[in-house]
Amino acid sequence: MASSSQSCGVCDLRHINKPSIIWCTECDEGLCKECQEHHSLSKGTRNHHTITIKEYKTLPSEVLKITQYCSTHNDKFIMYCGTHERPCCRKCIVETHKECPDIDNLEDVIQNVKASNAFHDIEETLVEVVENIKKTSQNQQKNLLNLKEKRKQIQKEIQKTRTTINNHLDKLQGDLIKQLNSIEETQNSKICQLLSSLEQREKEITKYQQNLASIKQHASDLQIFSFT
Repeated sequence: MASSSQSCGVCDLRHINKPSIIWCTECDEGLCKECQEHHSLSKGTRNHHTITIKEYKTLPSEVLKITQYCSTHNDKFIMYCGTHERPCCRKCIVETHKECPDIDNLEDVIQNVKASNAFHDIEETLVEVVENIKKTSQNQQKNLLNLKEKRKQIQKEIQKTRTTINNHLDKLQGDLIKQLNSIEETQNSKICQLLSSLEQREKEITKYQQNLASIKQHASDLQIFSFT
């Protein structure tokens, strides 16, 4: 850019600070309201293409870096070298491109560029890219939904499997406890029978002991001899 878009380029040269309201793409500078009026009436600039500063600020930074003037000679581009595919000022033609066969007037080259096949192809390509991005985004959104549904389905299967396992373990636990209780009852019955038998046997032996003590104390020797 030749000057800041915030202030008027013409007024800057006069050391006056005024905000610019338009941008002239051919002069490559901003203009205040007063300078805009003079610019639009002057014979040399009345046909220049201008845009508002608001519109100017919407342009990409890469486009804003493109200037109308040669950075080497500080002169305006007027020609285009097809051999080197670059715009040229008068001095560039003399110093660098005088032997180049494909030199054209820059205005003729850029005329109707917006309606050119190349520009149209770029627009079409960008439209296709945007459509592809949208389609890809929609597909990925569907993938997210499918992934969520799949996760829910698998989660249900896991819960179902866990319920089945828990039911099986509960049944197995119940069967084992029944078997354990049955074994306990059987063993209790056997032990109780044995205890009853031992108790009866103990009573019988105690009775024999009592009888033996009575015999020992009261029976005669013949009776004891005959008893034993």
